[in-house]
Order: sequence, then structure tokens, then C-alpha cells
Amino acid sequence: MSEQRHRGLTEQAADAAVDTACRVLRLPTIRGQCTATADAAEREQMTYRGFLAELLMAECEDRDRRRSERRIKSAGFPRQKFLRDFDFDANPNVTPAAVHTLATCEWVRKGQPLCLIGDSGTGKSHLLIALGTEAAMAGFRVRYVLAAKLVNELVEAADEKQLTKTIARYGRVDLLCIDELGYMELDRRGAELLFQVLTEREEKNSVAIASNESFSGWTKTFTDPRLCGAIVDRLTFGSNIIETGTDSYRLAQSRVQQAAG
Repeated sequence: MSEQRHRGLTEQAADAAVDTACRVLRLPTIRGQCTATADAAEREQMTYRGFLAELLMAECEDRDRRRSERRIKSAGFPRQKFLRDFDFDANPNVTPAAVHTLATCEWVRKGQPLCLIGDSGTGKSHLLIALGTEAAMAGFRVRYVLAAKLVNELVEAADEKQLTKTIARYGRVDLLCIDELGYMELDRRGAELLFQVLTEREEKNSVAIASNESFSGWTKTFTDPRLCGAIVDRLTFGSNIIETGTDSYRLAQSRVQQAAG
């Protein structure tokens, strides 16, 4: 019997055993990196503990990354937007310090609301999606939805006697991002159903909204003054409010591109 066999498994048998064990234990990163890490450990004369730590840390980091990707995917964002891509120079109304403070997600941890108010093209949706993505990466359950789509879903659920279940589903996520609030008028029933969702989440879980209307103009969306006042109250109590202004960044970009062409 060879000296290698006296020491234990052959290299080939050891590789096969590691591969099988990693499949059983669902450790895909260790399975993929074990051979290369073992070769590097041998070259660098790493201790057994050091080698094991390298593998386990790689598995943990990769697992965190995969979880984040799943949370971002399940949030239902329509497109990818990140804070690093936000052009603060082109949006002088938005202060980097305020946004970077929000990026810590402490407001989500505390269940506080966030209101992004400004005209079309000023970066509201970008910030809404980017901050929602930050929350998902931080471990929070996030859901993105257009205001009109949410109201339509609630109306259908009410008609099918599934309203309690639907409201509970929207109530469970840590952060509910509602985009394009104010783009269309809601009838009293739709507004009341939306109010129920906000009430379900009040002081428990965060709501972030993006609206092209200042709060004083929300009577165009919520035509019942008392209901409008109650919804504004729900969204502004203890809220973080960022006003993105009236100058369209997208329009300015288009003009620059046209001039260059």
C-alpha cells in the first residue's frame, strides 16, 4: 500500500468525498472552490485552521450574496437602480448626506415612512428603487408596486372576498415601496382600500412613496378631503421627506444629447 494511502484517502478519493459531502450539505461555494483553495493553502503553507476558515468565509459571503439577490428579485423592482449611479450634481435639491443616512436603513428598522416628492424626471423612482435595494441587501423584506396596480389588486381582492389576506400580505413586508402615487385620481373605494394598507403598516413597518404632487395637491388623487387628510397624516407622521424639485434631470439630459448630436 502506498504512503499516501497510509495517510488516508487518495487525493482523487478525497476530492470525490468533498464533492459528495458538499452536495449533501448544500455548500456550492466550498464545492466549487475547495480544490483551488487547497492548492493555494499548500503553496502559502497555510494552517489547517486557516484553510478551513477561508472556505467557510467564502461560503458565508456567497450565501449572503445569494440571499440578497433573492430578496431584490422578490421585491419586484421594474429595473435596477443603485445609489452609486444617482447624479447628485444634476439633482442639487437632493443632498447626498440625507440619502446616505437613509441608506443605513435605520428608518426601515424603526418602521418610519419615507416620502419622495417632486416632478417627473427628478430622480424620485431612482431613489425609491435604490433605497429599496439597499434595504433588501441589508436583510429586509421589500415589495415594490405602482400605486394604481396596488389599488386595482385591492379592489379585485375585495370583490373576490380575499381582501384580508391581500392586506396581510402587504402588511408583512418590512418595506413597501409605492411608486407613482398622485399620477391618477382614485375613487373613494380605491382610496379607502389603500388607507387600510397604510393603517395595517402604521408604526410597525415602513412605507416609502414617490409622488409627483406636493401634499397640498393630493386632493386631486384622493378626492375625499377627510380621507386625503388621514392618508397624508399616515405617511408624514415621523416621516423622512425628500423633495427632488421641479427641474427634470431626464429632460435636461435629452437636450444635452440632442445638442451634441
